[in-house]
Amino acid sequence: MAEKTSRAPLLLSEEESRSLQELSQSRSASVREVERAKILLAYSRGEPLLRISKNVGVARDTVYKCVDKALAMGVAAGLRDLFHRPKEPEIGDDAKAWVLHIACTKPKDLGYASELWTRSSLAKHVREHSASAGFPALSRAAKVTVQRILTERSLRPEKIRYYLERRDPEFESKMREVLLVYRDVHFQESGPDAKPVVTVCVDEKPGVQAIANTAPDLPPVPGKHPAVGRDHEYKRMGTLSIIAALDLHDGHVIARVEDRHRSQEFIQLLKDIDAHYPEQATIRVVLDNHSSHISKETRTYLATRPGRFVYVHTPKHGSWLNLAENLFGKMARTFLRHIRVSSKAELKRRILLGIQEMNDEPAVFRWTKFQALENQDAVSTL
Repeated sequence: MAEKTSRAPLLLSEEESRSLQELSQSRSASVREVERAKILLAYSRGEPLLRISKNVGVARDTVYKCVDKALAMGVAAGLRDLFHRPKEPEIGDDAKAWVLHIACTKPKDLGYASELWTRSSLAKHVREHSASAGFPALSRAAKVTVQRILTERSLRPEKIRYYLERRDPEFESKMREVLLVYRDVHFQESGPDAKPVVTVCVDEKPGVQAIANTAPDLPPVPGKHPAVGRDHEYKRMGTLSIIAALDLHDGHVIARVEDRHRSQEFIQLLKDIDAHYPEQATIRVVLDNHSSHISKETRTYLATRPGRFVYVHTPKHGSWLNLAENLFGKMARTFLRHIRVSSKAELKRRILLGIQEMNDEPAVFRWTKFQALENQDAVSTL
């Protein structure tokens, strides 16, 4: 005979009964909530507690607690665990502040070899030094405890987020000078009596790798593999540097491919530029402050051609202002992409061939965003 209970019956409204029925059949709710919904539905139908325990597959104490909470505080309370805190937390705000201070200090400054903390190394340091720092509650702090403290303040000392510090005090004025040159080029050709001034952007792309395949590439085969097959192994044969000048008027490229990019290679490029343009023209060169551009050897050559070249320097960390960067980006997207060669000589030949193909269909690079320049002009007129 089923055991009778002295507990009061559980009376459910139609809405509560429908909600519990849906929850008891749910496949997305937690197992604990589904079990408790089944318990409450069975108890509301008058089923004995022992039978409910057996049918649902839970311990009797679970049934008792669920039913008692529902009778005392309602159906919703019967589905949930009561929040309780047996005692006040032992890790106070001052202890958390000490952990945050340690996290904001580099490990190397505390005698370790590492540059940055890991969560494990930080937790270990906290456990070992918390007592001497006056926070004995942290002496058994696990990694997850330290992680919670860091998460509260959105602190991630194991990560690096890079930023760029402007170290050139004349950044704004140099940027303005470069943009004025680009604006001058933009409107220069509209005048019938344009000054005999040509503008070129000069830059280097070092470290172009000569890489050879160790096995031949496999061509695409319809129905088998749609892409070129390439063996994972490869052989390095050194690097080359591209030194290029981009004509901002017609898109023509003057370039050299060298083993290195020293002053003597840069001077050869200047000689190529000098030979390409009419003798009466002034050549305005936008370039950075690379040592080869301002070396003693380069200055000596420039002295032999007085008034021929006019330097316009981009600011430090302002290489993005040089339109030659766009040229190298185009090279990387076209003929340098996935390139494989058998020797450095072949790499040089194919780079020069790619530049010739670009000159056959030149693209004029324009700087069209002069908002920063206009903002500066507006401020200067105030």
